[in-house]
Amino acid sequence: MPALASTLTALAALYGGASIIAYVLYALDKSAAIGQRRRIAERTLLLWGLCGGWPGAWLAQQTLRHKTRKLPFALLFWLSVVLNLALLTGGLRFYFTS
Repeated sequence: MPALASTLTALAALYGGASIIAYVLYALDKSAAIGQRRRIAERTLLLWGLCGGWPGAWLAQQTLRHKTRKLPFALLFWLSVVLNLALLTGGLRFYFTS
C-alpha cells in the first residue's frame, strides 16, 4: 500500500498550486472586466477549477466578488467541483486498493 503521508502531501501541493493559479486568473479576469480589456475565457477558469484549483477559484469568487451572479457559470462551476471530487475519490480508492 502506498504511503498515505506522501500521497496527501502531493495532493496538497497539486490543489494548492492549482488554487493559486485559479485565484490569479480570476483576479486578472476581474481586472480585465473593470478595464474593459480582453477577458479570460470562462472555459479556462472552469478547467483550472476542475483540475484542482476550485478552492482558489471559490475564494476568488468570494473575495473579489467575481463570477458570483451569472447562474449558468455558477452551475458549471459547482458541477466541476463535484466532478473533481468524484474523480479524486475514485482515484484514491483505486490507488489504495490496488
